[in-house]
Amino acid sequence: MINIIGKRYLYFIISLVVIVPGLILLFIEGAQSNLPLAIDFTGGSLLEVKFASAQPQPADIIGLYETLNVTDAQVQTTSEGSYVIRSSELAEDVRSKVVDALKSEFNSDVTVLRFESVGPTIGQEVTTRAGLAIAVAVLIVTIYLTFAFRGVPHSFRYGICAILAMVHDVAVVFSLAGWGSLLWGWQIDSLFLTALLTVIGFSVQDKVVVFDRIRENTGIFRRLQFETLVNHSIVQTLGRSLNTQLMTVEFMLLALALFGGVTLREFAIILLVGLFSGTYSSIFVAAPALVVWENREWRTWFRGSRKEATA
Repeated sequence: MINIIGKRYLYFIISLVVIVPGLILLFIEGAQSNLPLAIDFTGGSLLEVKFASAQPQPADIIGLYETLNVTDAQVQTTSEGSYVIRSSELAEDVRSKVVDALKSEFNSDVTVLRFESVGPTIGQEVTTRAGLAIAVAVLIVTIYLTFAFRGVPHSFRYGICAILAMVHDVAVVFSLAGWGSLLWGWQIDSLFLTALLTVIGFSVQDKVVVFDRIRENTGIFRRLQFETLVNHSIVQTLGRSLNTQLMTVEFMLLALALFGGVTLREFAIILLVGLFSGTYSSIFVAAPALVVWENREWRTWFRGSRKEATA
């Protein structure tokens, strides 16, 4: 039998190695007042244009914006050949100057496909509602799992461990956002929020599958140690979890990330990594956390160092 539980601390360390560097990057950017928040949260303008005969480089467009005293422009190209330009909020007359400057600089007709201005109050409202939705989801999941597993000793632990694993998955997503912001200029926008909430939903779903098998085996293998029982339950659901996740979700998201265009690539990659993390945490984080709690292993974490200090 595969001994997953016996190597639980190795998997915990792997999670920390994946999560901590990205979060540090994200917090460093936040400390520099440069947290990669999109206009959905900070307020600003989005201008999408298409050139009739020119194909300028994004750096050239950013330089043109800077000549008009707009220093925070970010440019993305789309698979249709248009340019999506995000910046601080532009007044109507400034937008006209930008379009005229684009025509003059690149000697091409410019078609404005989209222009949107979003105030920061909308960003605050989105953030508040997202936080409320996550808090309600956490409460409901904890209550549901405690009730559903009421026939198992310490049933509330299943809800708490599911939430801990969900926090793990959220941390992985934010860590990915930190690396994406550094390497590819990603921003935290409404699509990121949508992907994050989707990851949370899938994360809880997979934990319930593993926990339900543990509950079933608790009534069958009464004499087994809890650690052995949990490991046996994980191995029983391992094939189902991996096959279901890979066949129904991950391959589709990989195709979307590769061929879905620039505007959907960030969204698809976040979902791809986040849902994989949800499967990983169900097997290597949530169930092992139950064993750690059952054995109260935190009482021995620092015992060795204390003995060495007294010696």
